[in-house]
Amino acid sequence: MNLAERDQHIIWHPYTQMKTAALPVPIVRGEGALLFSEDGKTYIDAVASWWVNLHGHAHPYIAEKVAEQLRTLEHVIFAGFTHEPAVTFAERLLQILPAGQSRIFYSDNGSTAVEVAIKMAIQYWNNLDTPKKKIIAFRDSYHGDTFGAMSVSARSAFTAPFWPFLFEVEFIDVPTAGKEEESIKQLEKLAAQGDIAAFIYEPLVLGTGGMIMYKPEVLDKLMAICQQHGILNIADEVMTGFGRTGRTFATDYLQQKPDMVCLSKGLTGGTMALGATSCNEKIYEAFLHDDRSKTLFHGHSYTANPVACAAGLASLDLLLQPETQESINHIAQRHAAFAASIKDLPQVLEVRQQGTILAIEFYDGATSYFSDLRDTLYSFGLDNGVILRPLGNIIYVIPPYCITDAQLDQVYQTLKGMQEIVAGKRQHPRPDSIMLHD
Repeated sequence: MNLAERDQHIIWHPYTQMKTAALPVPIVRGEGALLFSEDGKTYIDAVASWWVNLHGHAHPYIAEKVAEQLRTLEHVIFAGFTHEPAVTFAERLLQILPAGQSRIFYSDNGSTAVEVAIKMAIQYWNNLDTPKKKIIAFRDSYHGDTFGAMSVSARSAFTAPFWPFLFEVEFIDVPTAGKEEESIKQLEKLAAQGDIAAFIYEPLVLGTGGMIMYKPEVLDKLMAICQQHGILNIADEVMTGFGRTGRTFATDYLQQKPDMVCLSKGLTGGTMALGATSCNEKIYEAFLHDDRSKTLFHGHSYTANPVACAAGLASLDLLLQPETQESINHIAQRHAAFAASIKDLPQVLEVRQQGTILAIEFYDGATSYFSDLRDTLYSFGLDNGVILRPLGNIIYVIPPYCITDAQLDQVYQTLKGMQEIVAGKRQHPRPDSIMLHD
């Protein structure tokens, strides 16, 4: 049996209906933006392996730093102990994080980074003996798959079996074009109630919601309203962090600054799992008390794993190099040019682009994760040597920063081919408007 057949007998894959799914593609090696399969095929990783890979696969510099750390210290309990990689990484993260962040709490992944922020926010008010327990989030948001993260995410088919167990959240509209004022009014009304603990948001780009994008100016207004009413702001930068939006963090486009920031995905350059939640000193000081019950009782076995921190430090070295920053700008410019070239095609409902993130929403009757178009586009991408994982009828590109012009050309050519597939499916003209994200 080959690797895929062996896999089918024992593995349960994420986000996969195992009864109907095709055999997984067995990958045996990676280099740069490329992945190589067991049967000798080559694929461009145009989604950075679920948005985590910044600098390319099997990067020699990161590998070297990880190997050095493995020969020194692989892990140590982080309660009552510390180590150089965790301290140095926290110091360096705080140098580049939005102004005001002063503490780093390590965890394991994006969902746990969000869980930590939620618990910090709720316990912050509890420690201050102030009855604030509600959280505000965007209606189409996604913050992870653990229960707290699910609670502050959109109610969808993904979470339907668990709805009775999720805590109540106040949802407001995403402030996309034409909805800015309504979103602001919704937040103002909720903020006036006086019982809101925090507002959690994906800054500028809602990833799993369909790469929905909105302007920094309106987020500044929403955050300012929260600050005026004593509501904590939580920036979920798990996907948008480390250059994805064109700047180091999406928050760097804003005047207002958050109280907490959630990080993962690009945190280690895609090398291994690590999460981090930063907070300002105000949050931290609310947990300093002679009463031990006011402690933040949260932790993970692999909290601040030294090897993961070493990978994060190496990735940060690479991210801050001028060549990487030039690559980020170059990818953004190429995305913008390609978006302009296809935006008026009748098969294209909308093109969205922010930094290195490009999303094309094809007209398919209605936007849905379960669109039949999804499997067709996914298979077409693989047939053309490009890994693209559609969100229903929305196709997106978030490549590693090392991707070459030739590889980007191949990705864009594949996207043009997808447009032709959609064109073949429909004969009627592009509508003037359509209900998005049903």
